[in-house]
Amino acid sequence: MNRDRLGGIWKQFSGKAKQHWGALTGDPLAVAAGDRDRIFGRVQEQRGISKQEADRELEDFMSRNRDWWDLSGR
Repeated sequence: MNRDRLGGIWKQFSGKAKQHWGALTGDPLAVAAGDRDRIFGRVQEQRGISKQEADRELEDFMSRNRDWWDLSGR
């Protein structure tokens, strides 16, 4: 297991902690930040890539699919 995969696992763990903290405090922005961190960590772990490359891939996906969650128009 390389250092990038380990960093991804850690990012997933910290994202889960942010989600729980946001739920406890009623802060939806903290919950969303935790979601993003978990996805980021998952990408980094699965692909074994650096933080910068995982961040670039996630940002690219989010910019190409801004309304992927909005199913009301379909």
